[in-house]
Amino acid sequence: MTLRTGVFVLQGTDTLVPMQPEQFAAEVDFQALLSKFPALLVGDQIDTDNPRRFLLVKQELPIGHEDAASRWSLDHLFLDQDGVPTLVEVKRQSDGRLRREVVGQMLDYASNFQSSWNADRILSAFEATCAAAKAESGAVLAEFLGPDIAADRFWADVDKNIAAGKLRLLFVADDIPSELRRIVEFMNKQMQPAEVLAIELRQFTGQGLRTIVPMVFGQTQEAAGRKEPTRGERWTEERLLAECNSRFSAVEAAAARAILDGMKGLGLPLVFGTGRTSGSVYPLLRAKGATINPAYLSTEGKGSVWLQLKHLETRPFLNTVEERREIVRLFAQVENSGLTDAVAEGWGTIALARIAADPRGTEKVIDALQWIADRVKAAG
Repeated sequence: MTLRTGVFVLQGTDTLVPMQPEQFAAEVDFQALLSKFPALLVGDQIDTDNPRRFLLVKQELPIGHEDAASRWSLDHLFLDQDGVPTLVEVKRQSDGRLRREVVGQMLDYASNFQSSWNADRILSAFEATCAAAKAESGAVLAEFLGPDIAADRFWADVDKNIAAGKLRLLFVADDIPSELRRIVEFMNKQMQPAEVLAIELRQFTGQGLRTIVPMVFGQTQEAAGRKEPTRGERWTEERLLAECNSRFSAVEAAAARAILDGMKGLGLPLVFGTGRTSGSVYPLLRAKGATINPAYLSTEGKGSVWLQLKHLETRPFLNTVEERREIVRLFAQVENSGLTDAVAEGWGTIALARIAADPRGTEKVIDALQWIADRVKAAG
C-alpha cells in the first residue's frame, strides 16, 4: 500500500520524490538541530510583519530555584533581535509528557528565569557558548544585530524585557497534539506581555533526501492584538516631531526639535529607528570601514538622549577609555544630567526635561555631538 503524505520533492523536471514521515531518532538530535539552525523556529510565521531572528544563548541552560541552583535545565535559550528572551522546550511525539506535564515544566522555567536571570548572566552564558564553538562573541553578536543596533542598547533591552515579563515560551515537537494546541492558545491569550506558542517540526525522508516542515500553533487574532508590537516601518522626521509634540511639554518638544536640527547640521546622513511605539534618530558615523551609534534621540518613555558607549571598545576609532569618558563629560555638561563615569563602560540617558531645564542644554548636547562627529571625520 502506498503511504500518502502530501509532501513531495521535485528533482530536476522529471522526477517527483514522495517523502515519508519519519520521527527524529532521539531528542538530543532534535535539540542539536535547533541549536545549529535557529531559522527552524520560523520567525516569519511568529511575526509576519517583522520576522523574528534568533540568537542562541545556550543549549541545556540550568535554571535553578533559590534553594536548588541547578534544579532544572532548559533545552534552549535564544534572544530575538529586540532582546526578547525565548525559552524553548523540545519534546518528541513519543514522549508521554508532551501534554500537561511539559506545560507545568515550562511555567517553572519562565517564573524562575524571570526572578533569577538578567542581561549580565545571559551575556556570560552566550560568551561561554561562543567560546565552546571557538567563535568570538562580539563578532557573532554584531553580525546578528547588524549596524543599526548597538550591543549596549540590545543588552539594556534584554533587562527591560525580563523585568516586564516580556518572554517568549516555545514548545517544539515533531507533532503537536490537539490538547497542547488548545492549552497554548489559551495561555497565549491570557499571558500578557508574554507570548506562548508551539512549533511543530515534521520530518520527511525519501531517496536519501530529508525535509523538515515547520508550523506555528497558538496564534489568534485576539492574542496578537493584545501583545506589545515589535519593530515596524522606519520613522521619519515629521512623524518623530509630531510624536514629541503630542506626548511632551512644549519646552521638551522644542528641545527635541533643536537636537534634531543640530544633528542635521553635522552634515551627516540621519538614520531613523524602526520602533513600533517609540521613535529614534541618530547621525550615521562611519570611518575605517566601521559604523558607530554612540548617541541618539529617542521618544521612548518621557523622551531622552541615549548614550551607548561600551560597543566603541571594538571599533577602530573612539575606542579608548579616555575618549569615551570625554564623551560622557561633554554630555554631562547639561545641568543635572544624571550621567556618571560608569556610562563610559555601558549606557545612560539624559531626559529631555533636564535638557530643556538647562538654558544651554540643547547647545551642550549639540556641542557633544559635534565633538564626536569631528573625531570620526578625522579618523577618515
